[in-house]
Amino acid sequence: MNASTETAPSPYQSYVYAYPHKTAYRPFTQRPSLADMWRNENVDSLSLYAHIPFCEMRCGFCNLFTRSTPPAEQVRAYLEALRREAEATASCLPPQASFARAALGGGTPTYLTADELGAVYDLLEKTMGVDLTAIPMSVETSPATATPDRLAVLAERGATRISMGVQSFIDSEAHAAGRPQKRPEVDRALSDIRSETRADLNVDLIYGIERQTADTWRYSLDTAVSWRPEEIYLYPLYVRPLTGLGRGTRSWDDHRLTLYRQGRDYLREHGYEQVSMRMFRRTDAATDAGPEYCCQTDGMVGLGCGARSYTGGTHYSFDYAVGIGKVRAIIADYIERDGDDFTRAEVGFVLDDEERRRRHILQSLLRVEGMVATAYTDRFGSDPVVDFPAEFAALASRGWLVPGRDGPGCELLQLSEEGLAHSDAIGPGWFSARVNGLMAEYEAW
Repeated sequence: MNASTETAPSPYQSYVYAYPHKTAYRPFTQRPSLADMWRNENVDSLSLYAHIPFCEMRCGFCNLFTRSTPPAEQVRAYLEALRREAEATASCLPPQASFARAALGGGTPTYLTADELGAVYDLLEKTMGVDLTAIPMSVETSPATATPDRLAVLAERGATRISMGVQSFIDSEAHAAGRPQKRPEVDRALSDIRSETRADLNVDLIYGIERQTADTWRYSLDTAVSWRPEEIYLYPLYVRPLTGLGRGTRSWDDHRLTLYRQGRDYLREHGYEQVSMRMFRRTDAATDAGPEYCCQTDGMVGLGCGARSYTGGTHYSFDYAVGIGKVRAIIADYIERDGDDFTRAEVGFVLDDEERRRRHILQSLLRVEGMVATAYTDRFGSDPVVDFPAEFAALASRGWLVPGRDGPGCELLQLSEEGLAHSDAIGPGWFSARVNGLMAEYEAW
């Protein structure tokens, strides 16, 4: 290993799936009314998300807001609180609010029984005024909970995408990542999803697991592709505070990069198109026929503790934690709230003009298709490279921008292939000083 490799920053700094991260949220001094926050928003094409913070087990790599094996009475109480929140939220939205996307996440929504799943669909449709069979609807599941009775509910209620975290098709690797599953259960779940539903299938795999090799990684890739999922996500293993795993070296970074490139090339050769560093979609899969939705500009309504909501200028949520004690306390507090308490935001982040520009770039640049500079200019009235010269210069100096496509007046800003491989280092480089400061101050309980 040469000196430059040893001193280079890790390519695995943070997965930027939203900006700013919830650890930059803070309690509002005066809790704003949801009705005031949404009053002047464009609500023609919203996304609806409901968070179910329960799982049958807590995986060793997981830092999501969830708890494992809750008592049945807590699940029932949570769903009742979700109903109160949905009714309160709906009363605060403008009457013309319309939803273009929906998702159930967690946690594992299919931890719920089939009857409880049906009840969640009922309350979302009734309170939010949305026909979930008429828009794209994504649902997270797991091998143990993707049972025929639950899948029958998803099929009947029109789920268009079912995502399952397999992580590895080799039991010893799954166990090393803190997921004690059995291969026959994985195969049974995949078979049932294919036979019981018409939804697109997404399979998540993880690379960088202890003792994982190029050969074992190839085996998991081979097996995943044999099911012909419409989407495959390749996730690098991260070790985060309070998640049950702990290690991190430069040699591990190099190993993960090698496995990433192997997986990327393999999927391209087997009929998949790369969408982002993590996401690959089968080239012959049908395209989404739902209403138009733009993640850069359209809002999101989140329900449930662990969910977040986006207006044009404010992101809001409930408190966030990873440690089980704090998670349980937050869930208990959520269950005790009355309807009026749900009409005001509790914690969040107000985006000024600079933060909105940074968010637009992050949600565009980290995809293969890149960012159309004129779309940025139309929205903000300026050129992105002029607004952020140092950030774009840093990408160009590393060869992480497509040659000839960077500079003022460009039509398209795209990451190079190697730039895309370093998405988890590029993303945090766009965080503002304000966001970095808040995240550094955050105490991850």
